Amino acid sequence: MIKDFAILILTHGRPFNVITIKSLKKHGYTGPIVIVIDDEDKTKNDYLKNFDNVEIFNKNEIAKTFDEADNFEDKRTIIYARNASFEIAKKLGYKYFMQMDDDYTQFEYRIYSNENQKPKYIFNLDAVILTLLNFYKSTNIATVSMAQGGDFIGGKHNKMATNPTLFRKCMNSFICSTDRPFSFVGRINEDVNTYVKKQSIGLTMLTVPFVSLKQKTTQKSKGGMSDVYEASGTYVKSFYTVLFAPSCTKIKLMGDKHMRLHHAISWNSAVPKIISEDNKVTVN
Repeated sequence: MIKDFAILILTHGRPFNVITIKSLKKHGYTGPIVIVIDDEDKTKNDYLKNFDNVEIFNKNEIAKTFDEADNFEDKRTIIYARNASFEIAKKLGYKYFMQMDDDYTQFEYRIYSNENQKPKYIFNLDAVILTLLNFYKSTNIATVSMAQGGDFIGGKHNKMATNPTLFRKCMNSFICSTDRPFSFVGRINEDVNTYVKKQSIGLTMLTVPFVSLKQKTTQKSKGGMSDVYEASGTYVKSFYTVLFAPSCTKIKLMGDKHMRLHHAISWNSAVPKIISEDNKVTVN
């Protein structure tokens, strides 16, 4: 078991379908798991019946602590739980914690060495998380994440496979510390808003491409008017990141058969850089 650490599963309205718990145990995680829900969840009594370790936070109070980037009333997004997690972990006595969604189905190794390489099933998730945590502890970065299955579309020829290094993109699962708090921003597209905005002012947020998680598919093409709504929704979602970082974010078409509007980050313009001493010029 990993000391001073817990996984916080951020969930809402799914008291009978928290898939991540089964997946964690199936892949060899043996540490503490905390279920995090908000006080507006109509199914909270079922969560309390079904799970031993449930933490409930006040959504309206958390909303006062960060920039939602709009004046809408709809608060059905994960950002409130993300920001509440730091105080919840601190209250429970955990210095380190990892945020996870409630719909993870699998954890995999992602190391490509030949054309036919396939992801490898992780059986020792405790060891993998401990390795990520030790890396995190050895640095001063704000957070580190596992990659996602979708990051590897294209297999061996995918960017993460051909250039296996740390990536500034940081989404979905987050290893954090109560000693290194930061706020997620923007009611929608909160992970992208945060990793672009926070890194533009000097924080570092990284994804490790050698391990990944899979989760239930979202934004699937359903046909008919649903396609229109889906494209429009993605457009609105992506523009939250434009609001936070207009100097390095644009909206463009993404996809294959089902094209949709999506954000695109110009990392050359997004984050501070350190100029090599070789380029130093002395001016008299």
